[in-house]
Amino acid sequence: MRKIGQFIYPWGGGHYSRMMRFDRALADRMGGGSAEVHYSSKGRIYQRLLERLGAAGQTDRIHEILMPTPIDGDMGPSLSKSLANLLLPVEGNPALVSQIANYLRQERRLYDTQKFDLVVNDGDVGSNILARNRDIPCLFVTNQFRPRLYRTRSYLYPAVAFIARQIAKATKILVADSPPPHTICEHNLNFPDEVEREKVVYVGHFTEGGGGAGSAAATATKKGAGTDLARLLGQNGTGGFGYWMRTGNRSTNDGTGRRYEEAFARDEMAAERRIISHARNDDSIDSVTDADGRRYTIAEAAGRGVDWVQIDVGFLAENDKDMVLDACDYAVINGSHTVMGEIMGGKAKPIIGVPIYDEHTNNIRWAHERGLGALANSTGQIIEAIRDIRRNRSEYADRLSEFSKNFDGGGAQNAAKIASDMLQE
Repeated sequence: MRKIGQFIYPWGGGHYSRMMRFDRALADRMGGGSAEVHYSSKGRIYQRLLERLGAAGQTDRIHEILMPTPIDGDMGPSLSKSLANLLLPVEGNPALVSQIANYLRQERRLYDTQKFDLVVNDGDVGSNILARNRDIPCLFVTNQFRPRLYRTRSYLYPAVAFIARQIAKATKILVADSPPPHTICEHNLNFPDEVEREKVVYVGHFTEGGGGAGSAAATATKKGAGTDLARLLGQNGTGGFGYWMRTGNRSTNDGTGRRYEEAFARDEMAAERRIISHARNDDSIDSVTDADGRRYTIAEAAGRGVDWVQIDVGFLAENDKDMVLDACDYAVINGSHTVMGEIMGGKAKPIIGVPIYDEHTNNIRWAHERGLGALANSTGQIIEAIRDIRRNRSEYADRLSEFSKNFDGGGAQNAAKIASDMLQE
């Protein structure tokens, strides 16, 4: 049986969701038992892997590798703390130089014991280097190569260039986006001509259904119809609200939430209906607020037919999220590449991007330049973006419809075909 090593970078959730969709597509293509997949990550993603595969008795295929990651700040990664951590321990994190040595040692040991036939790296540059040194075919899945840096200083460019050189050691670089000129992450790529010509494949977004807004998956009957949230939306005519998403790791999620709360405190937002997804598995967050500030559970609000202004949900189930995205007028996000693809391509809905760091700014700026959404760096810009989307609803709809027609959501399936072909060579 062939062996695949899968190394998932633990910063943020997009790497994990992409690889799980890739797994399902690869199993469909090759047959469930034709390849033995080993997974490596740390932190929350490692725990999610244990939860997902533990019931199947496959915990021996899950490996905790302490990959170095930035240190959390108040709003995304802390630049000062992360730089200090290069040579000094910070908040329980050993100096980065020792972290890198230990993590490469762990990965080397795993390579030597498992003898992988193929390696798939989603964001893990170290594994990329090990695979190249051992002549093992390697796929690197990414939506970044040499990102433009807007808010940070030029002294970070040498580090960006160093990482790009390591990514370029992959056998193939799989960009999780539609081919140009419809590439959301275009400003985060900037490939040299030789790398793009010889190694880069635009496989498409790793969406759940594998298509755009016109696909069968996107137009299928929604299964959330019987939930309390669905009843509440139906009582209010479903439309006319914004969907505000909090995503990412703790600091990114918290920073996004603080910016949202600043916007909600403005007088202009008093009657602007919104649903906030907190991306936290905490039922105590679930609540409904009416215009007078009274709070209810979602079940109570649905039972009483409350005329709501705000709905908070700790963790929005996939079916309910699908229903909310279908019904909302716009979505407010931090600029996550995976989320932007799902909303603009899969649902043809405009986004308002409130970026936390440069990767987000690049993605949102691309959408802003094409009239698919708005970049909002301040509370005032968020409110103006909502007004603009409502004033120019039909123009946004036309542009998003065209974008969605060219949206490739088959990244998982296309990547699985490449992986399968490489295993058979």
